[in-house]
Amino acid sequence: MKSLGYVKPLYILPFDHRHSFQTKLFGWIGDLSADQTARVAASKQVIYDGFKTAIRLGMPEEKAAILSDEQFGAAILLDARARGYTTACAVEKSGRAEFDFEYGEDFPAHVEKFQPAFAKALLRYNPEGDGALNARQAARLKRLSDYLHQKSQSHFMIELLVPAEKGQLEKLNGGPKAYDRDVRPRLMTGAIQGLQDAGVEPDVWKVEGLERRSDCEAIVAAARREGREQVSCIVLGRGEDEEKVHQWLVTASRVRGFIGFAVGRTDFWSALVDWEAKKNTREEAVNRIAHRYLEFMQTFDEKARTT
Repeated sequence: MKSLGYVKPLYILPFDHRHSFQTKLFGWIGDLSADQTARVAASKQVIYDGFKTAIRLGMPEEKAAILSDEQFGAAILLDARARGYTTACAVEKSGRAEFDFEYGEDFPAHVEKFQPAFAKALLRYNPEGDGALNARQAARLKRLSDYLHQKSQSHFMIELLVPAEKGQLEKLNGGPKAYDRDVRPRLMTGAIQGLQDAGVEPDVWKVEGLERRSDCEAIVAAARREGREQVSCIVLGRGEDEEKVHQWLVTASRVRGFIGFAVGRTDFWSALVDWEAKKNTREEAVNRIAHRYLEFMQTFDEKARTT
């Protein structure tokens, strides 16, 4: 069994989105034709080319990584691995409120097909929410955790979202913003501890951004409690605007235990929308994605160096 944790810098350009790509970018619902599938895959190739361009322009290859999916990004994952890039592959069904495996009981074969540095599971888990739902998800994630630590070379990454329960929002005058600022940090800590107690042991927690340094420190303390000193955290973008994402990166970069970020839609979405609408060329879209990725790297690195 390999040791738990991962502490090297990890600056991910994630484009493992599936349901949101086909419904929001293209407006397609239901099963896709071969041509539609190829079109989604082509849009992801634009993002991947942006990633490679960023590396040519100065993104340190040892810090850079991509996160993609098998459905639309299989060729990208194989190419990236062949080039020696750090890769992560999503294992969850897309567009579902409850975590389950994209390929059911066959999930080990799909992990080993790509041998990513990280197998990533997206999880929506509110520790004060539906207990039966949380237990079902934790049981599935424990199976994944055990497999990755005992039988695979891939590390384990959990993308943790803590959506508000209706009753939690009703108690707040400020609504979702007040929830994010004043309630979600505590629930994130509770979710991490609850999952650990259920035997779920990710090497990296991919977490929603936090506004206060003290909350980031509490998240790291939870992730690293009871001998988990090498477990780390990264910040996800959640599709927020650039200003908010930069704020989250600044806050997290000042806390030991946060090793990077995974910012996707804030990086590539507008460039892809404009490309699909023929408002810019493919080359322009690639360069926009590359430069924004570099901007996020510079924000994180600058604050980390000056702290």
